[in-house]
Amino acid sequence: MRGVLLRWLVLTAAVLASSWFLDGIRVSGFLPALLAAGLLGILNAVLRPLLIILTLPINILSLGLFTFVVNALLLKIVSALISGFDVYGFWTAVFGAIIIGGVSWLLSLFIGGRGRVERYDSIDLKRRGGRWE
Repeated sequence: MRGVLLRWLVLTAAVLASSWFLDGIRVSGFLPALLAAGLLGILNAVLRPLLIILTLPINILSLGLFTFVVNALLLKIVSALISGFDVYGFWTAVFGAIIIGGVSWLLSLFIGGRGRVERYDSIDLKRRGGRWE
């Protein structure tokens, strides 16, 4: 349960970051950002796989770039359903989806499988029997 809450807060931080970077995304406070992140997480889990499958031929022809359009569509749906979270324009939604995905990915690098903040070392060596492995 703690992992879900931590990932929800990470997505909330990503939504707030996108509103800070882009003028076309407006968040009126922390609660609308929290609600938008929750709904976006639910839509990403339920609706996004279906949309990816339905748009697979276009996605293959565009070498995967159409996924950004699907993500932008989901972001526009969230902005239509959550008051206090507004996305103005298609390209703003595309760039907002890219920023949200990037920030969420960067912050998720520090979250382990059990939902705990973990530190990863780039080199993990252990000394065994007089040699490093």
